[in-house]
Amino acid sequence: MISPCPHHLDDTGIEANDIRVDSDFSARRLHTRDTEIQIVAMRRLVRAILSDEKSVLQELVDIAVELCGAESAGISLEQPNAPDATFYRWIATNGACNPFLNAQLPRYPSACGVSLERGGPQQFRFYKRFYDLIGITAPEVTDGIVLPWSVDNIRGTLFIMAHSNREAFDIGDCRMMELLAEFAALAIRQRRQQDAFLRQATLSRSAAMADTQASQPTNALKSLVHVLYLAEAGAPPAEFPATESYLSIPSPKPGDELPPLAALVNKLLSMPYPASAPASPSPTRTQRASPVIRAH
Repeated sequence: MISPCPHHLDDTGIEANDIRVDSDFSARRLHTRDTEIQIVAMRRLVRAILSDEKSVLQELVDIAVELCGAESAGISLEQPNAPDATFYRWIATNGACNPFLNAQLPRYPSACGVSLERGGPQQFRFYKRFYDLIGITAPEVTDGIVLPWSVDNIRGTLFIMAHSNREAFDIGDCRMMELLAEFAALAIRQRRQQDAFLRQATLSRSAAMADTQASQPTNALKSLVHVLYLAEAGAPPAEFPATESYLSIPSPKPGDELPPLAALVNKLLSMPYPASAPASPSPTRTQRASPVIRAH
């Protein structure tokens, strides 16, 4: 059973409905899905993880806007040691919320907290009352999806938003965004993993051993790129690489290629890494002063 909202949202200007039990949202059929375009987008994400971890989260929100036709998108990150007034930070943005890159927002009221505590995707709207409470000027969100993601002790949320249409997204958008949220977690874990291996190599002076260990997640991601190329070309699952057991994927149903790929991403996320203290993820763009948005 899905737990009720942990926060009292009355008179906050936030409307949030759990998509897993929202029959009205599930009944929406607004877009035709193009699996090939989605696979190309996922390949872009994996290549960003391999080549430049600093840019991958920005690539995520850019692709979210492209795939879902959103007017804005963003990724927020919990800051567990921060006070409630600056508990969330926006670390990647696109569209109308670009001015809020690196903004720090309060723990309450927050759609981030609702999604994280419910543990699933939420359809939400922001009204003027919400912005008045936190003291900013921004366009109302007439329709949006927020999804939680987590990796180890890091938690965040991925948003897509419309500012003019009350029914902009459907269940297909939500499913694609869930996969993108997993990629967000994968990107951050990859960065933390590499940093941990480098620190261990420095401490133990066993650089060759650390390099061998660090190659495992990178090789897995390269194999994922290959899988995505084959899927894009329409190759049957029998042609997908099976040299590593953790990269085997189930056969997709006709027209339903994304769930096996999502399962593959989850397997990559389950790969162990050293338990030493991780480094904090780097910001996705050139560092700017972080606006602090405080509730009145």
